[in-house]
Amino acid sequence: MRPLPLPLIGLALLLTGCSSQGIDPHGYHADGMASWYGARHHGKPTASGERFDQNALTAAHRSLPFGSRVRVTNLANDKQVVVRINDRGPFSKGRIIDLSRRAAEQLDMLRSGVAPVRLQQLTD
Repeated sequence: MRPLPLPLIGLALLLTGCSSQGIDPHGYHADGMASWYGARHHGKPTASGERFDQNALTAAHRSLPFGSRVRVTNLANDKQVVVRINDRGPFSKGRIIDLSRRAAEQLDMLRSGVAPVRLQQLTD
């Protein structure tokens, strides 16, 4: 098997650096679309085992550990909220996080249902 040509390796590294998701020295960050979920799921168990509370500042993420705290910034209006990951999702294509109703309310995205956001994992 022949090794990859150096320019091809450089291109792969460059494209990896352009990814909107990943781990960097400052922690996980991502840009994408957020949605929210509320009354229909209120009181039902989440993937972490706790009951979903639409009035808590929580969220569903596909891979961040349960208990992670994430700052979510609505890129349309610069409003921010800190949520705790307690569920898995979102299951809608093109979304990177599902927020509780209360978190969505604080980001002023209830009416639109979705919003462009920036995620930043917080460390203790």
